[in-house]
Formats: sequence, structure tokens, C-alpha cells
Amino acid sequence: MVSHFGIFLPGCSRLHRLHPLTKLTFTLAAVIIVFGGPGKWFSALVPGLIALAILASAGLARIGLRITLRILVPLALMLLFVHGLFSPVNQNFILQLAIFKVGREGVLYAVLVILRLTAALFSSLVLVLSTHPAHLVQALEEAGLSPRFAYLFGSPLLLIPQLSGRIQSIRAAQQARGLEIQGNLLRRVKALFPLVAPLAFSALVDVEERALALEVRGFSAPHTKTYLNALQDSSWQRLLRWGMLALAVGLLAKRFVWA
Repeated sequence: MVSHFGIFLPGCSRLHRLHPLTKLTFTLAAVIIVFGGPGKWFSALVPGLIALAILASAGLARIGLRITLRILVPLALMLLFVHGLFSPVNQNFILQLAIFKVGREGVLYAVLVILRLTAALFSSLVLVLSTHPAHLVQALEEAGLSPRFAYLFGSPLLLIPQLSGRIQSIRAAQQARGLEIQGNLLRRVKALFPLVAPLAFSALVDVEERALALEVRGFSAPHTKTYLNALQDSSWQRLLRWGMLALAVGLLAKRFVWA
């Protein structure tokens, strides 16, 4: 689901009211724990369950699951196929398909990677589903980050709906001109360039127009900016952010330093 503000879904839940930096810190801490925490299965599973519970508390679990399945199901099937059949660590085989044998070690490794990717995606959805991209950019600037880097960090979330709508327009225009985009794999490959080339050229033009629009609005002005929207922060949220970072760094150190 893509709205005019990327995949951000407006709401009035407690998650929506949290400061963007609090949600960003949770995402970063969760990803660090998922890929660097001790106990590989524990670290891969627990952050994802916590993120899913947070999404459920804001009424975003269904859309989060839908997005995750749409992204990860094809990748998961590929990982299971490649590692299950061709992993060099396979020694115990649980299934035989014609001349191919499915290895237990490869399947377990593929499942671990899938769990890690799922947890990382759930954790990032906590941020992007409940945070307006403009508020994220504003929070980063108020935290002292350069406006250029803040915009570079938040702009992809703003570009998602524009690119999605442009892809649909280009596809409809090319089909009206007789381009066949359905059928076998060869026909789809032939139709790829007529679809991608206009998107790439229009994106380059849009970059220049966006840069000019930002400069007209005083993007590079050295003076302190005044925002119409005041982001609400609190001492307990700042304490929570430091606590999440300390936990992530501590678990990372426990695995690589004190293991």
C-alpha cells in the first residue's frame, strides 16, 4: 500500500505520536541485535516479534505482514532452494527430489537468514509506517544533522509514491502504443527497456527540478529554520533512546568481545 506520503499511514496511536528519533533508534538497535546479537536464533526471532507487537498496538500489523510477505516470499523460496540443494555444508539430507538432495544444514541456514530479514523488515516498518517522511527529516535536522544529509536520508520515502505513479503512467502509455508486456519471459525482457528508460530519464529531470524547488524555498539558507509542525519530545523518550542504543551495543560486544 502506497499513499501520497510513501507507505506512511496516518493515525493517532501512541506509536504515531512518538518522536521520529525514538522510532529510528528502535529500528537501528533492532537491526544491530538481529545481525550482531548473541544466540543467533534468539537474536533473529525476538526483535522481530517485538516489532510485530508494536505494529499490532498501532493497528499496523496487517499491512506490515502484507508488505513483508510480498517482499520476502520470492526471496525466501530462492534461499531455501539454493541453500537446501547446493550448500557446501550439507551433510544430513532430509528429502530427495529426483537426483537432488535437500540438506538439513542448508535449510536451517536459509531459515535463519529469512528470520533475520523478516525481523529487520518488521523493525524498519515500525518507523516508515508510522512516521511522516517530512517529520523524520525535521527531526534529523533538529538533532544537528546537516540538512543535506537529513534530506538524503528521508527523501527516498517521499519518492516512493511518485515513482510508483510514474511507473503506472509509463506502463499505460507504452501499452497504448502497442507494447506487449505480458507473455513469456523473452517478451517481458524485450519490454523492459521501453519501460525503464523513460522512468530513468524522467527521474533525472525530476532531480534537477526538485533541487531548484528546494533552493527557492531556502534549503541552503544558513539561518535557523522555523517549522510549522512542532515535534513533541520528552525526557523519557530520550532516556529510552539511549537505553536501546546501550542494549544493542552491549549485546554486540557480548558476542564479539566477551564471547
